Amino acid sequence: MSIANVRTQLPGPRSRELFERWAQAEAQCTGYQARVCWDRGQGVVVTDVDGNTFLDWTSGVLVTNVGHSHPHLVAAVQAAAARLMNNYECLNEPRVQAAEKLVQILPAHLDRCFFLSTGSEAIEACIRIMKRKTGKFEIVSFHGGFHGRTYAALTAGGLSGPKKGYGPTLPGAIRVPFPYCYRCPFRAKPETCDLLCLEYLDDAVRANSTGSLAGVMVEAYQGASGFIFAPEGWFPRLQEWIRSHGLLFSYDEVQSGFGRTGKMFAMEWENLTPDLVALGKGIGSGMPASAVAARSDVIGALGPGEMSSTMGGNPVACAAVVAVVEIFEREKLERNALRTGAIIRRGLERIQEKSPWVGDVRGCGLVMGVELVKDKKTKEPAPDLTRKLIDVAAQNGLLIGSVGVFGNVIRVAPPLVISEDEAAESLDLFEKSLAMLQA
Repeated sequence: MSIANVRTQLPGPRSRELFERWAQAEAQCTGYQARVCWDRGQGVVVTDVDGNTFLDWTSGVLVTNVGHSHPHLVAAVQAAAARLMNNYECLNEPRVQAAEKLVQILPAHLDRCFFLSTGSEAIEACIRIMKRKTGKFEIVSFHGGFHGRTYAALTAGGLSGPKKGYGPTLPGAIRVPFPYCYRCPFRAKPETCDLLCLEYLDDAVRANSTGSLAGVMVEAYQGASGFIFAPEGWFPRLQEWIRSHGLLFSYDEVQSGFGRTGKMFAMEWENLTPDLVALGKGIGSGMPASAVAARSDVIGALGPGEMSSTMGGNPVACAAVVAVVEIFEREKLERNALRTGAIIRRGLERIQEKSPWVGDVRGCGLVMGVELVKDKKTKEPAPDLTRKLIDVAAQNGLLIGSVGVFGNVIRVAPPLVISEDEAAESLDLFEKSLAMLQA
């Protein structure tokens, strides 16, 4: 029996009414999504206000790693909210518990954390700490990177969209190419390039640095640019370069953390030892929570009163962090991400062989990108096709979203609780939706 069941033309009548009311009250500046007004979610299944049910490949933009409304998380949040909702910097017991839990599951060299409320806030904190610790101000980051929309975060980013129309960004940004192997800026081949993009680092620093290098900021994989993964060995060599230059290493795990790639943290795949790690999204799995994980000697550069957050470390968010860690400890969701992700990856590769528009399939665990092109030889991006596919897939009962430098990459990132049956049905719905575009 099918899980997805869409009984109305989208948007349904109740959804349409709410979309119309919304447009009259709130500025319409969010991204393109299917015309579905969500009502509730459970696991991998979303139900809209018209009673239509969908399988979810978005996790609400890679947030609900433990599934929508996991019972243990819901109970923890409800109990915490009934007791205390905010006390600013005054200590509360859930904050202590959350800090202890987080440090316990992190790699051993990261022995301190600090709680904030959003991924962008965590990135801003990492950048501030690098500058404070070193007394320098230049940050090396990467083309295609996305670290948030606040000012230091967007300055470190390598996408033009968040910056256009806002004037100068912060000084000290040195951006270099990231290994987008499907569209290599050097027109090199992965099997012969010997990670050429890393050699460019020294050239970029010589040309752009004023001698005030503080550190490097890099995503575990480039999410907003299209789920772009560096080839094996790239990160260890980058880390060697960072250490050889005496710089601090900040690693953005806002998307990749909490089981998304098939390990609890993406840094574990190649035994990386960053000095600072930004965490968000899955850490609260629906509750607004984020954190900086750090070496104590690095974050110890901050004195009393130098880091704070109105909502960071509040008791409800911290109760959510504790519950999320407990769910992972009990259910080993990172293992399911690896196992079920492999099933979905194989299915997508089969679809790629048959479809004239699927140019590339890439990813790890339960985070994959399907890059759509107008022609596989020219690799011309197909953003218009991507938007159509979002709508057709929703009508068929599958919720997908798009990312990518050119807006032509379908994100495949379901909650980590997805079962093999749900994976199989969602693949069928995706293939059916592509075929409908071909008809």
